[in-house]
Amino acid sequence: MAQVNGGHALMHALDQAGIRLVLGVPGVGQYEAVDAFYQHPRMRYVSLRHEQAASYMADGYARATGEVAALILVPGPGLLNATAGMITAYACSSPMLVITGADKIHGQGGEVSPVLQSLTKWSARAHSVDEVAGLVHEAVRQATSGRPRPVGLEVPHAVLVAMGEAPTPAPTLHDPCPIAPDLIEQAASLMAGSQRPLIWAGSGVMSAGAWEQVQALAERWRAPVATTRSGKGALSDRHPLALGFAELRYAPLRQRVEGADVIVAVGMSQKLDKFPAKVIRIDVDPGVVKGASGVEVLGDAATALDALLATTHELAPARPTVEAVAQEVAALNAARFDPTQQLQPQWDLMQAMRAALPDETVLVQGMTQMGYYARNYWPTYAPRAFFTASAHSTLGAAWPTALGAKLGAPHRPVVAICGDGGFLYNAQELATAVQNQISTIVVLFNDNAYGNVMRAQEEQFDGRVIGTRLHNPDFVQLAQSFGAWATRAQGPTELGDALRAALQVKGPALIEVPIGPLERLY
Repeated sequence: MAQVNGGHALMHALDQAGIRLVLGVPGVGQYEAVDAFYQHPRMRYVSLRHEQAASYMADGYARATGEVAALILVPGPGLLNATAGMITAYACSSPMLVITGADKIHGQGGEVSPVLQSLTKWSARAHSVDEVAGLVHEAVRQATSGRPRPVGLEVPHAVLVAMGEAPTPAPTLHDPCPIAPDLIEQAASLMAGSQRPLIWAGSGVMSAGAWEQVQALAERWRAPVATTRSGKGALSDRHPLALGFAELRYAPLRQRVEGADVIVAVGMSQKLDKFPAKVIRIDVDPGVVKGASGVEVLGDAATALDALLATTHELAPARPTVEAVAQEVAALNAARFDPTQQLQPQWDLMQAMRAALPDETVLVQGMTQMGYYARNYWPTYAPRAFFTASAHSTLGAAWPTALGAKLGAPHRPVVAICGDGGFLYNAQELATAVQNQISTIVVLFNDNAYGNVMRAQEEQFDGRVIGTRLHNPDFVQLAQSFGAWATRAQGPTELGDALRAALQVKGPALIEVPIGPLERLY
């Protein structure tokens, strides 16, 4: 086998492992790896302006596709800059391969950097060129098996410049967690005997690609479907059994959840011990299923739901018909989404956006009042079509996450909802979007403030506003200076028209929507 340097061995291994997108900021200690892209045209290398944005983009790509993107980062500041996106991906169960350097081949005791270890599911260090291929394949296996999460690999510069062989290891097949037949039988019997079942779908449904099974089970069991924030789209909000995001502050919906006698929790980690229902937990993470009050099914959501679909039981005689359940769901949703009861201008702005955008649009929700509102009131009609900033509430994530989603799903419209404060965290990636013709739209709601925090100061601290009023650029001129299409929209009608125009643009588009203070309800 021909001798190659470690950089070429790394790129060869990534290519053979199925990696098609690599992100980063080129820097010292990785020249040999970046140079090797010339020999691997199946992989796309996108150079960004900041490593934080690169990590968010990798997360967005993973959520849109279920596939792994790789980051190549310089050690030290490059890795540290990427940590916000890494913790977001960890919380959202997104696979990601983080490759960085190391000062020495062996280091202190041969240990991987504690920073990399603490932020990844699995990490290792390559000590020679011959080890690179095997470690890359193991990293990808670890990232995508079980609960998907970021993994890390250190490749010291001494390995990148060294010569050695670049073997192609045999693909390592995932070892799916076997589904225990007796647990499936118990779960099916429990559901068959229930009178008011409920399915609660989380992000694990997206990771497993199990949305068709969710719909089939809902229709067979006559069970309404609620979702977590990250589970929106597990069942189209047009489906007659769809309750949408489980906004438990809305009393009628909470009462419906509390009135369920059996809850099937699929791919969601929230605790449900406060609800009286028996809980059937289906999750690939052993830490999530442990302690369920009904049946604990450990395994991939799609596999487990397929097994349930293959298990036939007669439903309880008193079970309401599917038509009766659909009527109950329709009445609840009609009251919940009554336009006369909604916040303004949030409702009209969001309705204008929804009317202007195709069903398959991917919406990335930023940490801003319009983003929070979208969790509850953005109708989601397709899977992998609504992304949050995770439980870590990572301000600044929405725009680069949307860019990554567009790279993964180039034929779907992708829209980021941003505030003025959050957008400026990574506004520099307008340059990346223009240079790479990434046709992503950002709707920037501008109140010239960290608005949610400012309202808290006004309401809870006797109006003492400190550090939350912002001096902003002219966002339209800023975007245009990068070469992006940009406009300003005053109100819902202009916003809808601007979105329709932005959909026709080749390259990024920015729509600034001036707003005043919004009620801090969400």
